[in-house]
Amino acid sequence: MKILFVNRFFYPDESATSRMVTSLAILLVKRGLEVHVVASDMHHDRPQREPAYSMVEGVSVHRVGTTALGRARLARRLIDYWTFHTRAAWRVRALVEPGDVVVAGTDPPMLSVSVMLALWRTRGVLVNWLFDLFPEAAIELGVLGRDRLSTRALLWLRDRSLKRARWNVAPMPRMAEFLAARGVPAHSLTVIRHWSDGNAIAPVEPADNPLRREWGLDDRFVVGYSGNFGRVHEFHTILGAMERLRDRPDITFLFVGAGHRRAWFVDEVRRRGLDNVMMKPLQPRERLAESLSVADVHLVSLLPHLEACSVPSKLYGILAAGRPVLFVGDTDGEVARTIREADCGIAVAIGDVDGLTAAIDRLAAFLPRRRAMSWRARKAFETEFSEMAGADNWHHLLIGLRDGRPHPVAGPETEAPGCANAG
Repeated sequence: MKILFVNRFFYPDESATSRMVTSLAILLVKRGLEVHVVASDMHHDRPQREPAYSMVEGVSVHRVGTTALGRARLARRLIDYWTFHTRAAWRVRALVEPGDVVVAGTDPPMLSVSVMLALWRTRGVLVNWLFDLFPEAAIELGVLGRDRLSTRALLWLRDRSLKRARWNVAPMPRMAEFLAARGVPAHSLTVIRHWSDGNAIAPVEPADNPLRREWGLDDRFVVGYSGNFGRVHEFHTILGAMERLRDRPDITFLFVGAGHRRAWFVDEVRRRGLDNVMMKPLQPRERLAESLSVADVHLVSLLPHLEACSVPSKLYGILAAGRPVLFVGDTDGEVARTIREADCGIAVAIGDVDGLTAAIDRLAAFLPRRRAMSWRARKAFETEFSEMAGADNWHHLLIGLRDGRPHPVAGPETEAPGCANAG
């Protein structure tokens, strides 16, 4: 039995799904499994092309050529998606043998459908790794009309691909419960939390952090944001707090990353005349610990109605770096609950500019509390969100498929709020 991951990006790409798939693939190889990956020859954020075949720490990587029209326009993005769907499906069909397990990610959207079709009559086993839910996220963001025939067709196809899978792996119970309410069999649903590499990302003290010196932040209290500037994130509350604190020379807001809304965010900072902001691109993997440790506290945001559809994966890197979390979103949701149970941050509702400003001010002023939260953040990571814990769960699931053993599943009993049932 070989394991075949299908995801648009893989190492050396630095996007969130690439890091997750890369880390798991390498760890499974170290545990004696034969692992292959089908990915695009492109990168998420640069035009460099990768070779058609390579080995990455024992993982056989098969790359398919795709268009690279970019994300500026929807039509161009859809063409890029389509070329990956079709070429990846053919490559899967050529590689899979009876009993092989194919793990389909969710980048690009609807990948589970293409992989399901590629596995038709092959006796390959389909497992879906659900980083997010499409088309629900697009519906909630207004990109797709809820009642359109095309939207309902997408939902039917997606649901069919989940119902045909041996396992559907969600990153949180809320997503599993939502899918159960849509009719996905509960016995096919299981929860494996996302993670970060606790060896690659470890706390770096400010005095020992060369990146903090390079960026001239030695004497500042740094409020950081690291990762994707996506449609699922909320920035108006953050911008409001930045305006309230614009006359605090001791506080700097640091934004590291890329994404659809980055250009809008930069324009908004300029329009508001904010000079307490520093913008940096995504940092290479080898500097990730330094990059995440530059900030004294980190911002995470997520629109409340998308909590069942999407997980802010940046949270796990922040916990690994041992930094307190300032969450802007649903104060009764799963992200806020995680922070509250670990006592490693503060959650405020969207629109609560006063609350976010006060939280930043309190953490900037009270070092002992900040240090205690930092320690608890790393402790929570080591207990629940480490790379090894995730690999253990995945290894157990995959070996169970090989040996015919059951895997503990989430038992969805109620419909989760959020991510409206668009079917």
